[in-house]
Amino acid sequence: MHPMLTIGVRAARAAGQVIMRGFSELDRVQVDAKGLNDFVSNVDKEAEAAIIYQIRKSYPDHTIVGEENGENRGENQDYIWIVDPLDGTNNFVKGLPHFSVSIALQHKGKTEVAVVYDPIRDELFTAVRGQGAKLNDFRLRVNNPVDLSHSLVATGFPFKARQHTETYLKLFAETFALCTDIRRAGSAALDLCYVAAGRVDAFFEIGLKPWDIAAGDLIVREAGGTVTDLSGGYKYLTSGHVVAGGPKTTGLLVKSFRPLLSDALK
Repeated sequence: MHPMLTIGVRAARAAGQVIMRGFSELDRVQVDAKGLNDFVSNVDKEAEAAIIYQIRKSYPDHTIVGEENGENRGENQDYIWIVDPLDGTNNFVKGLPHFSVSIALQHKGKTEVAVVYDPIRDELFTAVRGQGAKLNDFRLRVNNPVDLSHSLVATGFPFKARQHTETYLKLFAETFALCTDIRRAGSAALDLCYVAAGRVDAFFEIGLKPWDIAAGDLIVREAGGTVTDLSGGYKYLTSGHVVAGGPKTTGLLVKSFRPLLSDALK
């Protein structure tokens, strides 16, 4: 196993243990509002601390960018770990068992290692650039249907970016008219992994953050998929607007989206 993947897996599992302890005692979880419809729990913070501890043990000079603690600069800024300790906090605090830990490692701007861990199902999604993607010990491959009529599409509502609601609903309606059905589960990192695993055929969402996307992005691409922004470009890690799926599926979605995009989303 790639040595940095080993550390990423170790960190993700450590965070998963913290999360599962909290999930078993939800009445003790403390939740605070960070912003509009944006919540953080003490478990998010403890899980991120567990990840940082594991990374720092092996790579004390690397930079870490976490959702809860921001940027933790190390002396070596060529290596950046992008961390979401609990993707799906709203699900977690409500007792809905669908959330994940997401960890990606970038070297000089390229994502080299990705880990997404679902502690409820003990499913570990991993990828190393150029070496494929796996779920536990099994290789992953995206579905790539020739049209959308037999496609199951995942999405997420822009609940933190409601200025895009009108445009999003147009995209949703267009997709619903073209595909078999749509799913909205509440963890973008797992949605991307489910694309990689062929459990859904495509995924789109507006207003995500780099820590929501970075690991799942590599996992999809290493499983043979395509990841773009809504207009087919590659600025999704900065814009937060993302489409992912098999190459044909992604292309068809992007083509259907382009006439519907507001200027802010192009």
